[in-house]
Amino acid sequence: MKIKIMLAASACALALSAGTVNAETFKWSFQGDVQSLDPHGLNETFTLGYLGNVYEGLTHYNRNMEIEPGLAVSWENTDPTTWIFKLREGVKFHDGGDFNADDVIFSWKRTLTPGSDMKGYGARIKDIKKIDDFTIEVKTPAPNPILPRELSAYYMMDKEWSEKHGATEATSPKAADSTATYSAQNANGTGPFILVERQPDVRSTFKRFDGYWKEIPTNVTEVNFTPISQGATQVAALLSGELDLVYPVPVQDWKRLEDAEGVRPLTGPEARTIFLGMDQWRDELLYSNIKGKNPLKDKRVRAALAHAIDLNAIDKKIMRDAAIPAGLLIAPQINGFNADLNTPFSYDPEKSKQLLSEAGYPDGFELGMDCPNDRYVNDEKICQAVVGLLARVGIKVDLNAQPKSKYFAKVSPQNGNDTSFYLLGWTPSSMDVHNVLFNLMSSYNTEKNTGQFNYGHYSNPRIDEIAGMVEKETDQAKRQKMVDEAFSLLKEDVGYLPLHQQPLTWGVRDGIELSQRADNVLDLRYVVIGK
Repeated sequence: MKIKIMLAASACALALSAGTVNAETFKWSFQGDVQSLDPHGLNETFTLGYLGNVYEGLTHYNRNMEIEPGLAVSWENTDPTTWIFKLREGVKFHDGGDFNADDVIFSWKRTLTPGSDMKGYGARIKDIKKIDDFTIEVKTPAPNPILPRELSAYYMMDKEWSEKHGATEATSPKAADSTATYSAQNANGTGPFILVERQPDVRSTFKRFDGYWKEIPTNVTEVNFTPISQGATQVAALLSGELDLVYPVPVQDWKRLEDAEGVRPLTGPEARTIFLGMDQWRDELLYSNIKGKNPLKDKRVRAALAHAIDLNAIDKKIMRDAAIPAGLLIAPQINGFNADLNTPFSYDPEKSKQLLSEAGYPDGFELGMDCPNDRYVNDEKICQAVVGLLARVGIKVDLNAQPKSKYFAKVSPQNGNDTSFYLLGWTPSSMDVHNVLFNLMSSYNTEKNTGQFNYGHYSNPRIDEIAGMVEKETDQAKRQKMVDEAFSLLKEDVGYLPLHQQPLTWGVRDGIELSQRADNVLDLRYVVIGK
């Protein structure tokens, strides 16, 4: 279905007007499309990055991943649980509507609606009071010194536009394909680019928003985005000049770009950890030949999986030595990282077999696994490698690899976490460890909105307690001690199976300047096309 985003002509002032000089078109590709245009529908880095060029938060990151004012011009922490935010005046939504305090309050409440995948962000706020049209008082459940960082991915929607189009509640990943869901198919933000046309899984077209409130470095006036699932096809399009930027480039093609004229690879460590999660809450697994009980509730079985996976082999054979094997759920760029705790589980298949035998599974068992095939670097190949490694110790895995739109719709809490064993990647948008403690390591709790991405419902009451303390602790030494305790408990429980820190792997045409952020987000504000 071809979908056009229609805007009132009087409000849609584009940078292609007569006053614009040297109009430039930027063409880029990612390995998959966004599932939805709803800014509260899916907490996934690519989706939030894509939409971050259309929608905005009260704060945002600059090219150096430093937090700076966005739709808020200033903020003050007046007491431990109270913040006063001054909002930016004169900001227009793309349809001409005015941005004000009512939109902030509406957007916050919307993040807490049933279909939202951003409840973890909304839960950081207890209440918002409007002081005047451009001043708000934000109350937090507990002291939260990093609140401004957490607000960068909390995108503002126009209250009037949402009410007009029946979009007052967020669209869940499962419902995102429904054409009846207006906010999933249409966009109206305050960002530097207007999404003017989108054909799902085919292309998106953006135009520069001439009414944007800030001067930005880019000279791009039109952006064409094309999702291409095959890495080789992406690279070929870059080499032929059809595209200006592609990512992720298969690591095996890095040398090809280095040797070619007119293009170059952009690589480095990403602030993302890839890991495996396991169903640890159901009394019987959804996908297994073991009936009447759940083998993954047994720590010995989880440890058997951990010791059966050769991280070095995955790095060497699948990632071409470009990944960094991990023992933690956070990367070195994240505040709270402790290198001393980043030792992976040892590869020891004999120990795995022994643990399985002790747990009552000497012949192993069958297990279903869910994996995206267009989200992370070599994601399906990683899962295939895990399948092969587990088979060596007697665990037969039935792999279900599918596009991320179907994957997230299946495994998300809005669909009841329909999975037994899964692969996921995580970059905390705040670049702080509390984001991981709250979203991945805390017990799944619908009242507190904790553990929204803890798809396997791992639970340790002490970690829940620590997550609450870390949120409000300002003494960095005490805070780090708590963080270290939480990660030590997680490893002792074998709550997750960290795999590696994946690499940033972009390919770009010569003459293109841009910022390659550690969170793997393309910020169009910094794209400059040279002559």
